[in-house]
Amino acid sequence: MNISRHMTAFAAALVLAAPVSAHHSDAGMDMESTVTIEGTVKEFAWRNPHVYVIVESEQSGEPVDWELQMGPVHTSTRRGWTRDSLSPGDQVRVQANPMTDGRPYGILRSLDKEGFSVNQGLSELIAGQTAEGDTPPATSLAGIWRSDITKLNRYPGGFDGFYHAQLTLNDAGRAAQAAYDPLSAENPESTCAGRPTPSMLDSTSIYMMEIDLSQQEEVVIIRGEEGHARMVYMDGREHPDPGERFAMGHSIGWWQDDTLVVDTANFEDHRSPYQIGVPSGGQKHVIERYRLALDGTYMDAMYILEDPEYLARPMLHYRLLLPSPHLEMIYGECDEVNAGRWVQD
Repeated sequence: MNISRHMTAFAAALVLAAPVSAHHSDAGMDMESTVTIEGTVKEFAWRNPHVYVIVESEQSGEPVDWELQMGPVHTSTRRGWTRDSLSPGDQVRVQANPMTDGRPYGILRSLDKEGFSVNQGLSELIAGQTAEGDTPPATSLAGIWRSDITKLNRYPGGFDGFYHAQLTLNDAGRAAQAAYDPLSAENPESTCAGRPTPSMLDSTSIYMMEIDLSQQEEVVIIRGEEGHARMVYMDGREHPDPGERFAMGHSIGWWQDDTLVVDTANFEDHRSPYQIGVPSGGQKHVIERYRLALDGTYMDAMYILEDPEYLARPMLHYRLLLPSPHLEMIYGECDEVNAGRWVQD
């Protein structure tokens, strides 16, 4: 299927696609139950892609080290954490969603110690991303943008559930998904391998996105807090030969009246770009469209994704982005030790 022949259908179908909050995969976690752990902090690893708290507690009379996963540095910062919030020796009480396999590993939901208490809930993240007073309207696409997470529809399973609901797989996609072990080193998230387009836009409910138009005659730069920068070539070039492939794809762009159109192709093979075990490869093709509202209070962002190698039909998605000049982009290099803590031996 050729994307350019289906832009009319895309525009008509945009109203059917709904945004969703994004987070890293919760595969292997019991998200319906919590455990309470009291003990001593042994390590506070303030690193990406996840901050970790290691708490030594007592279980059946024996010391047990619980590895407790938090969000990345930027969302932890916006929830009130700093790299100095915890120190080895601190006495804490935490609640966490545990691993289903019984390992002392969990996703931290709340922590209390003397003089410090923090919750990992959505309301804390919203508070950290909301400006005091009115945010001035944008005058162009340039600047920092985020999804309005108070307006996003929720899918069971969060980010994973979003892709489960939106992607229509063919036989090859279903077979690859069935063979995938998300708790193994097969999962690209365990090695700091980034997720290609359109993940940056899909993740704007947690990761800020910045559009740089300072060199727009030649290139538009789109940055994400995950640490990736997309170069969108605006100088009229075509995509290179299909044999030349790139981890984030190759992006070319142009202005269509007041809309920035970005065409991305030439993707490298990726085992799980949607976090649910469905691969992508050289046949993947994404077209995005970005348009500022007349009053500058929001941006319409949309894309159509096709990959006939693994998908039975294109995926259409639309979301509304808010200008966020009151926020700063918080970057941090991915640490492979932290990235792979959850992998089963």
